[in-house]
Amino acid sequence: MARRSDEALVGLLGLSSQSARKSHYPELLARLEELEAERNRYKWLFEHAVHGIIQASLQDGVLAANPAMARMLGYENPQEVLWSLGDLARHLFVGGFDELMLIRDQLNQGQALLGYETRLRRRDGTTIDVLMNLLLKPESEGVFEGFVADITERKQAQQRLQQLNDELERRVAARTFELLESNRNLQRQIEERERIELALREARDAAEAANRSKDKYLAAASHDLLQPLNAARLLISTLRERELPEAEHNLVERSHLALEGAEDLLTDLLDISKLDQAAIKPDIDVYRLEELLRPLASEFEGVAAASGLELRVRIADCAVRTDFRLLTRILRNFLSNACRYTEQGRVLLGCRRRGDFVELQVWDTGRGIAANQMDKIFLEFNQLDVPRAAERKGVGLGLAIVERIARMLGYPLQVRSQPGRGSLFGISVPLAAERPRHQTQPPPQAGLGNPLPGRRLLVIDNETDILHSMAALLGQWGCEVVTALDLAEALQRLQGQAPDVILADYHLDHAVLGHQVIRQLRSVFDRPIPALIISADRSDECRRELQALGVPLLNKPVKPGKLRAVLSQLLQDC
Repeated sequence: MARRSDEALVGLLGLSSQSARKSHYPELLARLEELEAERNRYKWLFEHAVHGIIQASLQDGVLAANPAMARMLGYENPQEVLWSLGDLARHLFVGGFDELMLIRDQLNQGQALLGYETRLRRRDGTTIDVLMNLLLKPESEGVFEGFVADITERKQAQQRLQQLNDELERRVAARTFELLESNRNLQRQIEERERIELALREARDAAEAANRSKDKYLAAASHDLLQPLNAARLLISTLRERELPEAEHNLVERSHLALEGAEDLLTDLLDISKLDQAAIKPDIDVYRLEELLRPLASEFEGVAAASGLELRVRIADCAVRTDFRLLTRILRNFLSNACRYTEQGRVLLGCRRRGDFVELQVWDTGRGIAANQMDKIFLEFNQLDVPRAAERKGVGLGLAIVERIARMLGYPLQVRSQPGRGSLFGISVPLAAERPRHQTQPPPQAGLGNPLPGRRLLVIDNETDILHSMAALLGQWGCEVVTALDLAEALQRLQGQAPDVILADYHLDHAVLGHQVIRQLRSVFDRPIPALIISADRSDECRRELQALGVPLLNKPVKPGKLRAVLSQLLQDC
């Protein structure tokens, strides 16, 4: 049997006979050449592979290694890494013999160890991270082949990425903590700001309440003060017009100046208070310059003459859009200051067209204002170059009032001055294209005579002192004066004969208003009796009511010259 097998093998290999060898030799030679070519190809791949390739035995150590594996471990020749099993554990694996045994056990269990990451030791003592795929060769005594890739850079990149992630997380945590702390601080600031705003609102409300209380008190106190001042002014004016000895005349003049200063102070304080509280609303209408400036010229002619000054007036033929009362107050302050602070020379009230505006100007030849003092002239309670209290005239509120009114109206102010030569104060007022819808009463014309003597005047006031003072002054002007506290007393004393003019206080007793009494008297006598309201009430409501009624208003304390002018006009028109 054995013999037959040997013969069959010899026949298969072509050795049975010469003819058999000849028939199988070419085929065998071709097969050997193919095997040799395949072996060379695998040898070339083994030697030129990018990754390391190693063949080892679990009993004998490293059997073969390619150049890439040697270079990976820092050796020049693959023969240098053909270690025995003990050297393999000592020179290659960082984990040593224990790791090598772990690899053996896993290969014996699964015939392959894929995706195994470990660390290998290089020739210079450094280590590298590798990824190994190990395959146990079948039907071999523990021989396995390994494919090794260097993943050190990838590992380092992963470590750097992890470090960056850790750093980022730390920065995010720190930034989050900072933001939370900032939010807490912001919340505390918001709460503190809310507390401050609440405190400010409460302080503002308290201040506004105090201002309202102050205004009410000032209005009430000034009204009560203006009543006796009005009576005193009328009495003093009566005395001034009488022939008195020199000593008594001087006393009367001093009393007149003292009362005038007190009146100016009260008037200015009331105006400043109302302007600061925005209690005054402009009543804009169209007026001719003649209506605005001519009454001022008439009013200040006597003031300028009393101071030894010449007052000149230049009025253009044009109309302006403005608030009559407020603009008049500005110009009156300009003229008053010009007459007050000019010792000699003249004062000029004039106007100049500037495009769509007209500049209303007051020139004087007074002491002038230094350049470094110009920014102080509109401050409250400020008077320049008045070293002693005895030389002061007024309380320094006039220009402060001018500045507030001009700001409220939106009119630019002009100030120019040269020390020792005089000053210019002006204000720009918008021109009006249309004509005035109404005409104010012109001032009394000279040469028409004095219409007051012999005229019967009715004076109604709830203050007996004022009634006595008015009776004395009007009686001195030649008038027949009838005085009464109310309507009933007026009708009783008139005895059915209508007066020529009614002079009534605005606020009478029992909440009765003066214009109501005027209407009733006109109704009783069935005729439009000329009337004049005299009041310490300076409110806009009072002024508007009397404007609608067509009754002129004089504020207390009454200036005798103005009273005479208004009465003369009323009597000339009737």
